[in-house]
Amino acid sequence: MNSHIIDSGSTILQALEQLNGLTDGVMTLVVTDSAGGVQGTLTDGDIRRALLKGATLDSHVGNAAHHNYSWISPDSPVEKIKEARLKGIHLLPVIEHGRLIKLLDLTKTETLLPLSAILMAGGKGERLRPMTLTTPKPLLEIDGMPIIDYNVRNLARAGITDVTVTTRYLAPQIIEHFSRPVFGINVKCVVEQEPLGTIGAASLVSRDPDGDTLVMNSDLLTTLSLEEMFLLHKSEQAEVTIAAIPYSVSVPYAILATNGRQVMSLEEKPTYSYYANGGIYIFSNRLLDSIAPSTPTDAPELIEKAIAQGKKVVFFPIDGTWIDIGSPADFRHAEELMRHHRAMGRF
Repeated sequence: MNSHIIDSGSTILQALEQLNGLTDGVMTLVVTDSAGGVQGTLTDGDIRRALLKGATLDSHVGNAAHHNYSWISPDSPVEKIKEARLKGIHLLPVIEHGRLIKLLDLTKTETLLPLSAILMAGGKGERLRPMTLTTPKPLLEIDGMPIIDYNVRNLARAGITDVTVTTRYLAPQIIEHFSRPVFGINVKCVVEQEPLGTIGAASLVSRDPDGDTLVMNSDLLTTLSLEEMFLLHKSEQAEVTIAAIPYSVSVPYAILATNGRQVMSLEEKPTYSYYANGGIYIFSNRLLDSIAPSTPTDAPELIEKAIAQGKKVVFFPIDGTWIDIGSPADFRHAEELMRHHRAMGRF
């Protein structure tokens, strides 16, 4: 039995004993009847208020339960889950046909994004040699945890459970790593028999043609909000949403604006700001299905094709940590940053 579920026939004293036995920090019970219908939620605050109004320890929990509770159905929009989380709700009942089907612990799983995910893990990581001579780059450990597992954990927090890893270099090690659930997710692995570019391996993965898929490089570390990126993708009705990194270029000289040979103006040591591709995308599955099977394809190539066809491509600025671990210096920086984040409970 879920330790957060209590029968409506229980007493307030039994509820207090059950609350006292909770160890996960979420001090809420959900009151259900014999048919699995939810009668309300119950906290120690609700019990205190009921006792002040005359209830006794032998009273049924229904006398203390909060009946105007928040809940969702399996197909509720992400916005409704976000609204509950922002209200400070920690335990959210998921109800279908009037019956409780599960409890969503918003302290562990922040949302339920209707996305599948593909983590690209086929590269050789040549710039990190000799570390990658015998270990695939995604399995290199940063502060005691493989790089790829940071990304799987972020997917789990976003409620994404349909996760596939595409691999080629030292594939048996990655397959072995995911032979057991990681952060509660049974990750699937597919192997590129030949190099398929930065997104061609997506053709090896089956999917719902009407859905969307998050595709990202497995060797990134980021605090990107997948929820906010998805909500933008949805609101824009985009075929592709690209996570983008702000990138500035400072020129140490005076730059001439010219018209033919004529100098129109000079700008002293200007700084130009751009957005760079962050290696994280949300694609419509229809677009991914257009990739020719077993044909090398790079993500920019697929995106340029979409733009040429008049499909909507938008970008989502990354606000926070983003590290592409491409060099030994990047690796050392990532170790220092992750130690700091984890010490502060942020990652």
